Amino acid sequence: MTLQATVDLLDRLIAYPTVSTDSNLELIIDLSGRLQSLGARTHIFGDETGSKATLFATLGPDVPGGVLLSGHSDVVPVTDQDWSSDPFQMREAEGRLYGRGTCDMKGFIAASVVMAEHYATLPLKRPVHFAFTYDEETGCLGAQALIPELNRLGIKPDIAIIGEPTEMRVIEGHKGCCEYTTRFEGLEGHGSSPDLGVNAAEYAVRYVTRLMALREDLRARVPDGSRFDPPYTTINIGRIQGGHAHNVIVGKAEVDWEFRPVQTHDLRFVKETMEAFVEQDLLPQMRAVYPLADISTETLGEVVGLEPMSENAARDLVAGLVGANGADVVPFGTEAGLFQQMGMDVVVCGPGSIAQAHKPDEFVSLDQLGACLGMLERLGQKLV
Repeated sequence: MTLQATVDLLDRLIAYPTVSTDSNLELIIDLSGRLQSLGARTHIFGDETGSKATLFATLGPDVPGGVLLSGHSDVVPVTDQDWSSDPFQMREAEGRLYGRGTCDMKGFIAASVVMAEHYATLPLKRPVHFAFTYDEETGCLGAQALIPELNRLGIKPDIAIIGEPTEMRVIEGHKGCCEYTTRFEGLEGHGSSPDLGVNAAEYAVRYVTRLMALREDLRARVPDGSRFDPPYTTINIGRIQGGHAHNVIVGKAEVDWEFRPVQTHDLRFVKETMEAFVEQDLLPQMRAVYPLADISTETLGEVVGLEPMSENAARDLVAGLVGANGADVVPFGTEAGLFQQMGMDVVVCGPGSIAQAHKPDEFVSLDQLGACLGMLERLGQKLV
């Protein structure tokens, strides 16, 4: 019965086309009403546009601590993907549920909300919290905005379970992901007189060269016992653009780049190193020729990683709930590191496979949903 109720709710959630570029408000209001009907204390935190929101809800006693079940409500676009059926109309076939967001990650959200009906009947001694965020796919914006709101309200769960698709494996670590576009503004001129201009492309090349040198420095900073592959923080140059003719000094150039830190120290190290290189080396040389020259970096997203910890109550709890003997690390990113920075013990564990995420004919199996419900039901027994 619980599985069928989860399938029914998932069908309803898939019908909300909550692509990151669009609103998720109807879904959030729907889930808020469902949890309120169970006696949950709910908060809806909207973004600056008023078109998106995060739902935070609590069942059980109004005491510190408890367990947080968290998932993002947004999904990636289906544009130019070849689906076998309407991606926003869930289809069941051969034990699988097809639709955009079935595994990433509305399946976990549906299971959590259905299980809330069970939690509401229990004499809970510790609260169960629910966080359903927006814009995880575009930089974990909803979760980043949620953290200060929870601090303001004095709400701090002890444990967070992030239900990203892991095939119900227990995941205790992943790298962060930081994405940037750095823009260079120089002074155009004729290529025959390079000293009279400021070639933005040349300074972009010097910037990229410094990033590449920094990439080698990061290999020497690999944490002891790192289980990531590769074990160190990586840097990638995604795009270099500038100029439009052989004989014209380039006035503007851009570099798209990203890095994936294995530890918070590396995040600071990369940013501070590149900022110092710009302020102390590149800009003074550019402005000596052209005072209005500039270098600016746009942050597209900074998602901190989930660092494996020797002591992690969330890992130990969920491993016991699913019968796992250990925990793994994964290459993809989640909101988990944000909750870890808040001081929670955090683990990632949810139904479905990341191999299905973002692809046409995305699906989650009924077996995986059933396993998730079993984990969540056993969790309830730990809270009474």
